[in-house]
Amino acid sequence: MNFHLPIGTWVESAVDWIKSNLDGLLDVVSFVVTFLVEGLTFLLLLPYFYVVIVVAALIAWLVRSWQLAVGTVISFALIVAMGLWVPAMQTLALVLVAALVAVVIAIPLGIWSARNPTVRAVLKPVLDFMQTMPAFVYLIPAIVFFSIGVVPGLVATVIFALPPGVRLTELGIRGVDSETVEAGQAFGATPAQILRGIQLPLAMPTILAGVNQVIMLALSMAVIAGMAGADGLGKMVVEAISTVNIAKGVEAGLGVVLIAVFLDRVTAALGSLGRHPGSLLWTLAQRRSGQRVTAASAPVADAADVHTDEKELQHA
Repeated sequence: MNFHLPIGTWVESAVDWIKSNLDGLLDVVSFVVTFLVEGLTFLLLLPYFYVVIVVAALIAWLVRSWQLAVGTVISFALIVAMGLWVPAMQTLALVLVAALVAVVIAIPLGIWSARNPTVRAVLKPVLDFMQTMPAFVYLIPAIVFFSIGVVPGLVATVIFALPPGVRLTELGIRGVDSETVEAGQAFGATPAQILRGIQLPLAMPTILAGVNQVIMLALSMAVIAGMAGADGLGKMVVEAISTVNIAKGVEAGLGVVLIAVFLDRVTAALGSLGRHPGSLLWTLAQRRSGQRVTAASAPVADAADVHTDEKELQHA
């Protein structure tokens, strides 16, 4: 059979055209991404490591529980003990920036898809393609566009992590009770007001579940980003593979796991802030609730005392 459809050649021609005609835009993207990742890495490495550990533990206690705070201290201390603090913070910075970019793109696309059937019909096969295409393939055009370094790794990470954010945002918006939306419309609310006041608040747990998945997928791309030259634990894993260094590979992989557990637990708790027994927010809410009950019961008690005093005076 002599028939051949040169799809790969067409894509290569498109990549060459973009490289030749949009070089200025690619330079701007490269500068912004490098600035964000290196800036966040600098901020994470600026204080002593124990300051970052304390802040991370306080965040864990604030949104989840004191047990997670203790686990965070132990996990981050283990990263320090293995001598992986600098590459771990480089990986954390890369993941946070990639997740932020993916979320900024995914949530508006998910909202648009939920409110427009045509957009949903177009996006669905595109998202299927993005999720099923091997992640290594994204590195090829990314390296052509941005050369070796952190930028192609981040671009490939964003593309790979984007689909669940879009899908779960769409699912959350479409899952809002139609009667609630109709009630808002009956009161004369505009579509924008319904979105802000009804759909987004009710869909927030599902949207935050999508954010959690975006962060986890971004972290799973750490090794692939390391293949593109991005510094961090992924690069250490790649070096361990190339030199068959079991000890180095296990330690770097364990560092990725410890960061993943922390990010997963914290982001999962964001969907139900203040409802985790043991969290600082839950404790503060319970205290405020107790103070309100005490304040409400005080006038009743005062009235009862006055009534008793009046009875005693009448008896006298």
